Order: sequence, then structure tokens, then C-alpha cells
Amino acid sequence: MTLMTEKLTDIEYLFPKEPSMDNLVHIPGEETFSENAIAYLDALAHILNKDPRAKNYPDVATFAFFCRKGNLLQLKKKYLYGNSLRLGRGLIFHITPSNMPVTFAYSLVFGIISGNVNIVKVSSKKYAQADIICNAIYELSKERKHQIFSTRHALISYNAECSASTYFSSICDVRIIWGGNDTIDEIRKNKLPPHSFDVTFADRYSLCVINADKFNAEKSPEQVASGFYNDTYLFDQNACSSPHLIVWLGTDENVETAKRKFWNNVYDLVKVRYILQPHSAVDKLATFYYQAVQSERIKKADMPDNLIWRTELKELSKDIDNYRCNGGYFSEYKASSLRELSNVFTNKFQTLSYYGIEKEELIQFITQLKPIGIDRIIPIGKTTEFSLTHDGFNLIDTLSREIELL
Repeated sequence: MTLMTEKLTDIEYLFPKEPSMDNLVHIPGEETFSENAIAYLDALAHILNKDPRAKNYPDVATFAFFCRKGNLLQLKKKYLYGNSLRLGRGLIFHITPSNMPVTFAYSLVFGIISGNVNIVKVSSKKYAQADIICNAIYELSKERKHQIFSTRHALISYNAECSASTYFSSICDVRIIWGGNDTIDEIRKNKLPPHSFDVTFADRYSLCVINADKFNAEKSPEQVASGFYNDTYLFDQNACSSPHLIVWLGTDENVETAKRKFWNNVYDLVKVRYILQPHSAVDKLATFYYQAVQSERIKKADMPDNLIWRTELKELSKDIDNYRCNGGYFSEYKASSLRELSNVFTNKFQTLSYYGIEKEELIQFITQLKPIGIDRIIPIGKTTEFSLTHDGFNLIDTLSREIELL
């Protein structure tokens, strides 16, 4: 019988260079957080840390830090509990996003530490970060200690016209889809085996809540601004966790003072570190006009230039997530309390980042009001950190199977 992959001529094989893709189906899953997996990822981290190019890309350095043995052992303590016996489900087919250069690598790691074999579709867009990580994976495969484990995954790339998604969907045990609703709908046209299932990470909308009273007393406002910059401009607001709505809590006077202080500090960073692309400048203007047509009660806040666009809202509409734009476009609203926000949350909302709010208040907010859609509540500066709990999924539980032993 002719193997399907022999007919797929439009695939770019990033790793390995001369693959035998069909053999991946026959490799069994292994224990979650296995010693081999942890050793492999720790060695990958060492290679990345030695690559001088990696220092130019904070997202690559952060990924290497995530792969360290010490971090993985901490995650093992948190996610592998009791005497449960868990094995990977088998073969995972990952379809990763085109606007986040390193997400493919995290998706691969999620599959590795949950005990699975992995085929990862990397974006056909060329990113230096992807080249650095793929090169490190290739170099690691040359080490005798990790040669066998390196056969458990493949990295590929192809365009939308290629029929590869149909084939890989037909042989996988789990399909992970990162992307917008249209991407998910299109991929789902490719049938899965009866026992298989999808894990989807659709586009989400996120917000940031700042207690103005506390911020005005902050002795290092530039550190808060730096964390916010990393949450937003570092990935050009493309990450689902990047805030687009900024909500202020506090008295009117304190809010106005905090706004000036906060945005001045953010602007000082943006003007030095960020390069605004012409298309983003146009998109900001178009988004503002669209938002203005839908609601008359908005105005553009004064800023020195177009690096930061602040749209001030007098009311918070339930369609606020429709006015999402990258490149530094923020809708801004003063709320009376966290309770007020629950009226606009939908299942499109993902991350609530915060400053100056006690955890007890946040716990109360969730348990009493039970808002729809908020899956993460995390301090400013940490929204882009990957976690094994993503969009409400415990990825270790989801991507592995528990063997019942009585």
C-alpha cells in the first residue's frame, strides 16, 4: 500500500530533515513527565541558552527558561498528583498560529511532557525565533543520548492549499488547533478518527484592571509600565492574553492622576523600544472610526503621537471585544467596582491582568459573580507566560489518559 505521506509533495520538513512520518503512528505514548522527556527538554534549554542569537529574542529566552529541568519538576509536583498512572494519548497533530512565533514550540512541549508523539505544523511565515528553536531541536537530535527520543516528533510547514491537514487529521489521537474561528472551522472539515478529539484555542479578548489609589502610591511605576509593555507591545498585542481594555478603579481624581503617571511611563518605553508599522497606524484610525460609529460616547485621549492610542469610554458595551486592534490600541473605562465588569464578560474573554487588587477580592469576584469567560487572573507583566492550564484546560489531564488500576 502506498503511504499517504509519499503523495504530499508540498510539505517543508523542518525536523527531521528526512522524515518517515507514517512511523509516528506506531510509536506508543509514554508516562507523563517521564525522565526522558524532562532530560530532553532540559538539554534543549541548554542549547538555546548557548545560541548567541537567542539573546536578541526575549520570547526564545523565556521558552528556554520554561524548559529547564527545575521548572519542569515543579510543574510535575503541581500537575501529577496522587498515585495516578497516566500515559500519553498517542499522536497529537498541532496546528499552530501564524502571528505568535514561539507558540508552536510551547505546543510541542505540552505534547512531550504529557507523554505523546507530536506532529507540529509551524507557520509558513518566516520568523527568526522559529529558526533558532528548530535548529536547536535538530542539533539535539545529533546527541546519542537523545537520538531515540528525537524520533517522537516532527515539525512541518505547508500552505493552505496543501492537503496535509486531511491526512494528519485522519491518523491523530488529538488535534490541537490554535487560531481564529474561521481557522478552526476550516480545519474541522477534516475528519478525525472516531476515538479522537479536538482541543481548540480560539481568539480571545483580555483586559487589565488597575487600582488607581494603589498605583499613585507605587514607588516604582516604571516597573509596572515595563510589565504592561511586555504584556502588550512585546507581541504587538497579538497574544490572546494581551489586554485591549484598560479598566480603572478608584476616585475620579486619583484615576486621572494615575492615568497620566501610568501612560507617561508606558510611553517612555514605547518610543524607545517599539517600531510602529504603517499598516498598524492605519488600523488604529479605522478601528477608532468604527468604534465611534457604534457609540457616540467615546473620545480619543491626548497623546504625543500615534504610538499609544487611547479611546476613553463613558460606558462599557457588551460588544467591546469587537473593537480589538493591535499596535497599541486601548479602550479605557473607569468602573465603580469589579462587579460592574461581570455584565460584559462573554466566553470570548480570557485573561484579566491586574495591579493593586487583593487576591481575596478577586476570589470573591469569581465565586460570587461567576463571570463567563475569564480563565486567567494574573498580575501585570505575567500575561504572556505559558502555563499548563490554558483557556481553562488542564493540558496534562486533557492530553493524557489515566489508567484505572484497582
